[in-house]
Parts: sequence; C-alpha cells; structure tokens
Amino acid sequence: MSRHLLVPVDGSPLSRQALEFALEEYDNASIVAFHVLDPTDPGYSSATEIDVRNEPRHGSDEWYERANEEEKRIFEDARELAADSDADLETERAVGDPAREIVDYAEDHEIDQIVMGSHGRSGATRLLLGSVAELVVRRSPVPVTVVRDETER
Repeated sequence: MSRHLLVPVDGSPLSRQALEFALEEYDNASIVAFHVLDPTDPGYSSATEIDVRNEPRHGSDEWYERANEEEKRIFEDARELAADSDADLETERAVGDPAREIVDYAEDHEIDQIVMGSHGRSGATRLLLGSVAELVVRRSPVPVTVVRDETER
C-alpha cells in the first residue's frame, strides 16, 4: 500500500536524516518535502549558519529573497536524496508558524504520516526553546515518527 508522507525540511542534518529514513523505510511512498518559512525567525527558518547582524533587515524584500534562495537549496538537496529511490517526491512550502503549518497541511492533504527530525532537547532547554516536533506530535491528526539526535540529550 502506498503511503502519503509529510517530511518537514529545514536544511538541518536532522531533517535530512528524517527524509533519508522516510525514503528508506517506505518503498514507493509519495513524500512531500515541506518547508515552512517562519517570518518571526530572522535565521530564515533554516539550519544554515546565518549571522543576522550582516543580513538584510528582517522582513524586508531582501530578507525574503535570501530566504527563498535558501529554500531552493533545501528543496534541491531533498530532490537529490530522493533521486535514487522509488519514492515520488514533491515539494511544498508555507509561511507561518512551523508547527501549525505542518499540522494544517497534514489535515488538509490526506497525509498518512509525518516523519520529522527533533533535537531531543529535554528539561529547561526544551521549555526555553520550545519544540516544533513536540507541538506537532501533540496536535497531529496522523501518526508522527520522530527522528532524534541522541547526542544532544
């Protein structure tokens, strides 16, 4: 049975691992690599090292141009990963709060499962930083597989 998976991608090693996991574990799956541009995040909603002191003013046209270029790079990487598999990969994007956009997309597009990365933070760090993965797990209408980086526990 072909599954329809949603894999949020942000260019981080963990989102890449989540996509690799989905490609390896679900033969012939239809996978949506989903990137959310968070306009409240000056780092472009990406794991790429960005020195915000040298970047265009947050929310400016130049900022969005850089964010869109970064998104293109993220999607190119996802397509390269999927090229050697039997999976059908499509890319989709949204602008907004990442957890909310991921859950909304799953609700609106007949997604069977979400596969996503999480840094596995715990305790005070998680409370201070929040966790997109935790919010998605709590709110998702479908099962969520979380790929964690055990070295950050």
